[in-house]
Parts: sequence; structure tokens; C-alpha cells
Amino acid sequence: MSVKCSFCNREAVYFRPYSGEYLCRRCFSRSVVEKVKRTISKYEMLEHGDRIGVGVSGGKDSLSLLYILNGLAKRHGSGLISITIDEGIRGYSWDAMKLAKEFSEGLGVEHYPTSFKEIYGYTLDELIKLRDEKGMRASACSICGTLRRKALDLIARKLKLDALATAHNLDDMVQTFLINLMNGDLEKLKWLKPKIEGFGIKRVKPFSELYEREILAFSYLNEIPIFDKVCPYAREGIRWEVRRMLDRLEFGHPGVKYTMLRSALKLGEGIEEERPTHSCIYCGMPSSSRICNACKMLLSLGVEPRPQEG
Repeated sequence: MSVKCSFCNREAVYFRPYSGEYLCRRCFSRSVVEKVKRTISKYEMLEHGDRIGVGVSGGKDSLSLLYILNGLAKRHGSGLISITIDEGIRGYSWDAMKLAKEFSEGLGVEHYPTSFKEIYGYTLDELIKLRDEKGMRASACSICGTLRRKALDLIARKLKLDALATAHNLDDMVQTFLINLMNGDLEKLKWLKPKIEGFGIKRVKPFSELYEREILAFSYLNEIPIFDKVCPYAREGIRWEVRRMLDRLEFGHPGVKYTMLRSALKLGEGIEEERPTHSCIYCGMPSSSRICNACKMLLSLGVEPRPQEG
């Protein structure tokens, strides 16, 4: 006998372990959208009429975020644009870019593509080769993440956006929290906040209170395409192991990830957000130090940073 939805009499398609709820397709999808709306309201992420950029990688999280924000933006007089960064990963990036473009156009959302090669003069594959030649210990994810954030900021400034939304979910947030603890980087908790201001453009994470498995189910139930390729660098560094550990904990103790997120955000409350007090001497972008993190990363790889507009 099929299990009925906890809120209506329809057949349940999803069980939410941390709340004990069984949900039908409609109630589940509605609950996800409502949770995103509450998160946006709770942290005052967006305002009526904001011009919003969405970082779209082609993965399920970013496509789902674009899908949900597209529906919300139409009701609030906000403009939406999807931004895709081609990192230059052979056998991976091009397919992700193609999916992001097609999905954005299908929603009627303007799509803005760019690449590491265009901005920095190197693909990620080329930078990883330089890293290996130098014997550096930096993971591919740390290199990619630092340069990707800079690229998104550059495009956001170029397009004169009010807010930049990324699809970091609850799992991402808790993983980053634990990694920072393990590395002794408590100062970095200031970047874990669902909303960050101070650099002229709001950086917001509307999925910060959504589990990754909920987003996966939402994308499947709403026929959002799922990019099934795994980045060849995904298993570098400690994040992959932290992710598996947290998944095991969540399976045995439903809701533990959300509890950890609340703890992380509480710890981060006492850490003052950085403010741009300089212009990076290499690229000219606002920075809290004389050289921004992305340019420091490039210099460590032996790459001369390029001046940037903005």
C-alpha cells in the first residue's frame, strides 16, 4: 500500500527524515520554494527590483536555483541574468556550459558566458599543470574556487548587478565549516554567512538551508536536467572525505547537518566582515589587502595577473 502525503491525500514521493514528513510531488516542490523564500526574507537577501545575477555551472543546484529565482523574480519586478564560467576542464566544462545556456534560454533568462582563459589567460587544466610542476599542495578545488569567485565578481560589476546569487546548499556550508575548523581558519567563517555585503554587490546563498538531497529530488520532480558528469578534480583535497563523513552522520542522526549549520553561523556572528580598503595593485578590483586572493593565487602559480575593468 502506498504512503500518503502528510499534508494531503496524494501519494507521497519523498520522505524528509529530519522532520518525519511524507510529501507528495506538489507539496514537496512547494515546500522547497517556500523554504527558499523564507531564507531570502530571513537574511534580507534581495529587494524588489534588484538586478540579480545567478552563478550557473550547469549542475542540478545552480539550475534549480535559476528555475526558482526566475519564478520569484517575475513577481517582484527583478531582472535576472545567468552567468556561466568556463573553467577549462577537458571533457567536462564544455558540456556544462552547453546545458547552462540551453536551460537559461528555455526559461527566457539572459545568459552571460565567460571563461578562465578569457579573464586570466589560462584554463584550469593549464593552471593545474603549473601547480604540479611547482610541487604546490593547493587542491584544484581551492584554485578553481578562488578564481571562480573573482570571475563572478568581475562580471557582476561589469553588468552593474545589485546581487549575485550562488547555489551553495546546506551540505556545502557545513562541509566548508568543518574544513575551516580542521585547518584552523576560523577567520574564514565570515565568508560562510548566507548574505555577504561590503564589496558593492550583495553575495547571497538562497539554498543555504536546503539539503543537497532535497535539491536533487526537486530537480528530478520538476524535470530540471541533471548534469551527470563528475569533475575530474572532485576527489582532490579533504572535502570529498568530509562529505562522506557528514552523510554517514546525517543518515544515523537526521538533522545533524542543520544543527551544525546553526552552530557555524552563530560562531561567525562575532567575526566582522571584511571591507574593501584597497584596490588590488595587480587587477584593480576592490580588496581588503593590497593584493586580492585571486591575484595571490595566480602569483603563487607563476602567472602574472591581468588588470581588470571594474
